[in-house]
Amino acid sequence: MGSFSIWHWLVVLVIVALVFGTKKLRNIGEDLGGAVKGFKKGIKEAESEDLPPKQVADQNTVDVQAQEKQDVSKN
Repeated sequence: MGSFSIWHWLVVLVIVALVFGTKKLRNIGEDLGGAVKGFKKGIKEAESEDLPPKQVADQNTVDVQAQEKQDVSKN
């Protein structure tokens, strides 16, 4: 009961195509692709909203203070 060869996978693919039909498989692929894109978009939005507003304001303050220190050290 070793691993399957390429011929086994081709036979399985042909049987699946015959059972479901290529149009149904194409639709499933499109739906799956859309779900993955939506998931990635949701993750990006969640990461951008990850910090509460107070922490974002504090981070901006720290950035401004660091910039001011660099400006003072240059003069």
